[in-house]
Amino acid sequence: MSRTAVCSSAQRVLRIWKALRGHTLTGLSNQEIAQRASESPANVTRALATLMAEGLVVKYETGRYAHGIATLQIAQAHANHCDQLTTRMAEVNQRIAAGVQ
Repeated sequence: MSRTAVCSSAQRVLRIWKALRGHTLTGLSNQEIAQRASESPANVTRALATLMAEGLVVKYETGRYAHGIATLQIAQAHANHCDQLTTRMAEVNQRIAAGVQ
């Protein structure tokens, strides 16, 4: 069985992105992110620059970092998709209950 290579720098960026979870409005400092992601502040700074370039993270005037518009758009698209599927499942269940094919 072949094993797919993993890019450690990509993993680091994603760990830092995930460390921001739950702090969209208040953000986290570089040091707080470093502690949550078990990374050095220098690595966090580089990863945040990458994430900001893609719109996935924003830096507030306070110097704190939070998920950016691109991240929130992904979350909203997921929520919309779940809503659509829930509606479709409810329609199917109604048809089943009514005995309609």
